Amino acid sequence: MNDMHSKNRTIIVKNRMANTTGLKYGGRQKGTPNRLTKELRTILKEALHKELESIGELLEQLEPKERLEVLIKLMPFVFPRMNKVSHSMDEPVNFSDW
Repeated sequence: MNDMHSKNRTIIVKNRMANTTGLKYGGRQKGTPNRLTKELRTILKEALHKELESIGELLEQLEPKERLEVLIKLMPFVFPRMNKVSHSMDEPVNFSDW
């Protein structure tokens, strides 16, 4: 059946890439940052720097509970996360390594 108005036609197109070697030609070199990303990071850093200059005054305007909540949320960005230390009763402890 050759119906010109059929809506269920399937067209199969094979992948015809010009470069099948897997080697990269042209474009940015590996590790070169995207220009737009670099510009956006610069703008965001400047905006964040301005906000950080006035963070003390902004924190003083908050209620003590709110101030503490904000500080707790900011702590992971300032202090490194500590690893848990565990000890089993079956393991010997060598304090000379500390």
